[in-house]
Amino acid sequence: MADFKKLLAEIKEQDTAKMHGNDFMQTWEKSDAELNATLKTADALRDLRERNISTRIFDSGLGISIFRDNSTRTRFSFASACNMLGLAVQDLDEKKAQIAHGETVRETATMISFMADVIGIRDDMYIGKGDAYMREVIESVKDSYQSGILEQRPNLVDLQDDQDHPTQVLADLDHMIHEFGGVENLKGKKIVMSWAYSPSYGKPLSVAQGIIGLMTRYGMDVVLAHPEGYEVMPEVEELAKKNAEKSGGSYTKTNDMKEAFEDADVIYCKSWAPFKAMEERTELYGNGDFDGIDRLEQDLLAQNAKHKDWACTEDMMKLTKDGKALYMHPLPADITGVSADEGEVDASVFDRYRDELYKQASFKPYIIAAMIFLSKFKDPAAKLQELEDQAQDRHM
Repeated sequence: MADFKKLLAEIKEQDTAKMHGNDFMQTWEKSDAELNATLKTADALRDLRERNISTRIFDSGLGISIFRDNSTRTRFSFASACNMLGLAVQDLDEKKAQIAHGETVRETATMISFMADVIGIRDDMYIGKGDAYMREVIESVKDSYQSGILEQRPNLVDLQDDQDHPTQVLADLDHMIHEFGGVENLKGKKIVMSWAYSPSYGKPLSVAQGIIGLMTRYGMDVVLAHPEGYEVMPEVEELAKKNAEKSGGSYTKTNDMKEAFEDADVIYCKSWAPFKAMEERTELYGNGDFDGIDRLEQDLLAQNAKHKDWACTEDMMKLTKDGKALYMHPLPADITGVSADEGEVDASVFDRYRDELYKQASFKPYIIAAMIFLSKFKDPAAKLQELEDQAQDRHM
């Protein structure tokens, strides 16, 4: 109970006025107070659920999901978040919609928004496209609400775009806060965001960019490690540098994986496609050059194959602080000898951290629920207190 009261007091201290009635896009668009409120609200909602107290704030309504890329964890996290708040979920299958028959984004956005309270979108495949699509949806539903077509304006939650993965990296941050015993204990911790070999190509840059863009805000010593040619967006790197200066942390990058792993507290090791290649793929896609896309894929697979030594192995983990760094991954991982002949991580490393990885994933539904919650209430702490006071059992 004392912990819940403390969470509410901390939420009350944060300025969340701009979150009410608004959307959640990239983490770097949110203030420190807004991010802190999201983390604390997620923990408060989790506390209520652990005590079997209902967190239903809607007695009807829809959460609309649009996944333009395959998903397991984020898809079910969004559905879980909506359900725990009382919303039913409807997934828009674009193959079954009228989009192929000329339906515009504005029309689609309005048609799916009748009686909807939130829209969650994942669109991460093409540089410059995902973020733009989400903002067009936002403007479309705003216009329809202001014109009186919609009784309410559904708020949008960015479930992953071409630049950032806000629900993932905030869940990652919450996981580290709990693992290290408080946000204040992250300051000075070394986190390595490392590229790793994958037998597939075209994985988004958004997790790597989200990590360097967010963890530099919390005073961490962030290291970006990758082979030459696997650069991320330069503007996100500039953001990371500025964040580190402000927070007292640091941001560095290296093409030496062993150097990066030395004395690290946290290892985040996954594959991504080079920024330049993702730009090229976007251009080919826009031109309808599918033969060009096939050629690019083969070139990138060959490029990946030159760096099979970039993997999170037992020997690499021994280089970390006391050989016991926290290993993190957004999942699914390419596990050597299990899901891939050669991949991002040794099976023995993955198995040793399996429980921690599942705990890491468990924070995401609550982060998404917090994003929705904060968009609906001017005084979120008061509403959370009301839910506790009602003490309605979630189940008998």
